[in-house]
Amino acid sequence: MSEHIKVGAGVVIIKNGKTLLAKRAGSHAEGCYGSLGGHVEFGETPVETVIREAREELGIEIGNVQFVTCTNMMKYGKHYVDISFTAEILEGEPTICEPDKIAHVGWYDLDDLPEPLFEPVRIVLEAMKNKQTYFEICEENKL
Repeated sequence: MSEHIKVGAGVVIIKNGKTLLAKRAGSHAEGCYGSLGGHVEFGETPVETVIREAREELGIEIGNVQFVTCTNMMKYGKHYVDISFTAEILEGEPTICEPDKIAHVGWYDLDDLPEPLFEPVRIVLEAMKNKQTYFEICEENKL
């Protein structure tokens, strides 16, 4: 595990009772179904990060970005402070633009989500139900 804490930002898109998920490839949590997101770059806000990542990963423009959670997460062999949002697609159809990072993308019914689900997505969906905004996630033997 790296001795540096990283800051990640992610966005969950929900439309008509379904959420847009991408099967992760070539990164931590490979094989998990996650949302869009990535590392916050120096001089960039978390909102700017998710807008940029949506464009880079799936070629879509998003808007109405709303804060949902902040999570201190030590999992998948990494330590992140993860800031998560919800948003709407303003323009474009989700298309895999980074095949080295995304194996598959699709819309999934909120009542029938694929497994394994990437932890930040599970947290956002839980937070939307119970209005909790901060989480601590630490797996056993985290360091």
